Amino acid sequence: MGLSRISLENFRNHPATSLAETAHFNLLVGENGAGKTNLLEALSLLGPGRGLRRANLGDLARRTSPGSPPLPFAIGASLTEAGTVSARLGTYTEDGAPQRRLVRVNGAPATAASLAEWLALSWLTPAMDGLFTDSAGARRRFMDRMALALAPDHARRVNALESALRERGKLLDSGGDPRWLDAVEAQAADHGAAVTLARAELVLRLADELSALPPEPFARPALAYRPGGPTDETALRAELAKSRTRDRAAGRALSGPQRDELEVRMASTGHPAAACSTGEQKAMLIAISLAHGILAAAGRPSVLLLDEVAAHLDPVRRAELFRRLREGRAQVWMTGTELAPFGDIRAEAAVWRVSGGGVERI
Repeated sequence: MGLSRISLENFRNHPATSLAETAHFNLLVGENGAGKTNLLEALSLLGPGRGLRRANLGDLARRTSPGSPPLPFAIGASLTEAGTVSARLGTYTEDGAPQRRLVRVNGAPATAASLAEWLALSWLTPAMDGLFTDSAGARRRFMDRMALALAPDHARRVNALESALRERGKLLDSGGDPRWLDAVEAQAADHGAAVTLARAELVLRLADELSALPPEPFARPALAYRPGGPTDETALRAELAKSRTRDRAAGRALSGPQRDELEVRMASTGHPAAACSTGEQKAMLIAISLAHGILAAAGRPSVLLLDEVAAHLDPVRRAELFRRLREGRAQVWMTGTELAPFGDIRAEAAVWRVSGGGVERI
C-alpha cells in the first residue's frame, strides 16, 4: 500500500515531475540541491499541516525569476491498496491566491485535515536531529504529527484548541464579558481534553512498541508524556477559569495542553536524551520513527519519508534499518547522494536520479 502516479507542477525547483511504478522501497538519488528533499516535501503535503519543512505556501511555489510572483503549484498522487487505486489525492494553489492551500480527494473539494483519514504520513529529516534539545513546542508538534496515525481528527482538535486559546487571550486583554470567557474556555477544555488523550495514547502505544524492539543496534528510548495541566475536561475548564488573572498578566495560558512535554530518556542508562551523544540521539530518533511506522501502518495506507538517513549509519545499523523497513507495511521513500549505501535493497527498490528539478528512472 502506498502512493503511485505522483505528479508535481511548479513546486519548488520542479516545473513538471512525474513518478510512476513505485515500490515498497523508493530511492531518490542525486547531488545536494538537486531537488530530492523537495520531492519528499511534496509528498508530506498530502497530509494535514505544513509539511516536513513547515514552509509558507508562497515559498513552495516555483518562480520564473527572482522576485517574480509565485506560480500556482499542484501535487497529486494515487493511493494504492493491494494493487488497486482507492483514491486520488491532490493539493494545490490557484493563481492570485498563493497563500490559500486547496485540497481535492477523488476530484471533489476536501479539507487538509481530511487527508489524514486516507493516508498516514511520517518522516525523519536532518533538521529533526536536534529534536531532543529543541523547544518543548517542537516536541509537541512531533507528538501531534505522529498522533494523526492513531486519531485522524487530531489535527482539527489541535487547531480548534489553539483558536480557542487565542480568543481567550484577546478577551482577557480587553476585559471581555465573563460569559464569553466561560464559553471560550468550555471550547478550549473540550478540545484540550481530546488533544491530551490522543497524545497520551500515542506515547503509551509507542512505548509498548519500543519495548518489543531489540535494544541494539539502535538505542532504545524510554518515553513519558508529561501533561502541562489537568487532563480531564471538567478540571481543565476549572483551571482556566481560576487562572484568568494570572494568565492575563502573563499574556498566555500557563496551564493546559499547550504546555505538554514529551520526555525521552535512553532506556539502558536513564539519561535524558538531550544529554546523550549525537549518535545516540540519532539512533533513538530512528527507533521512535520505526516504532511509529508500525503503528501508522495499521488501518490505513502509510508512507515513511526518510531524508538522508542511510548514509549517516554504520553498515550494521543500516542493515538493521533496511530489515525493519522491509518487514513493515509502510511504503518507504529515501534520499541519498549516491546509490552505494542502498546496496542491500537496490534490487527491490524503484530508483530515480534527481537532477536540476527533474527525475529519471534508473
